[in-house]
Amino acid sequence: MALYEHVFIARQDLSNAQAEGLIEHFGQILQDNGGKVVGSEYWGLRTMAYKINKNRKGHYAFMRTDAPSAAVQEMERLMRLHDDVMRVLTVKVEEHEEGPSAVLQAKASRDDRGRGGRDRAPRPRRD
Repeated sequence: MALYEHVFIARQDLSNAQAEGLIEHFGQILQDNGGKVVGSEYWGLRTMAYKINKNRKGHYAFMRTDAPSAAVQEMERLMRLHDDVMRVLTVKVEEHEEGPSAVLQAKASRDDRGRGGRDRAPRPRRD
């Protein structure tokens, strides 16, 4: 079996739970066709670079899979037919990287920095 990475964007009006449910739904389709989900990540509601189907935001999801090509083709076909899925990208890889994806690592580093510079001392006032 081959290794794949999938990213899909779901509509913005879904709840977080519904978007995460889509990951489980498509993972189950893959398993029914002889594949397995190695790992999955929900990247959250993010602003897109351009509108897709009149949506400015979308729920991003990422899946790492080990599956035969027929299973991946069937999952992609069903994703494209699903009303809640706006875009799908599948990439065949040589091996899966360990640990969280680059998107989650960047999000974690932003969270570690804090927001709005609360750690800095207040600026002196000019009168």
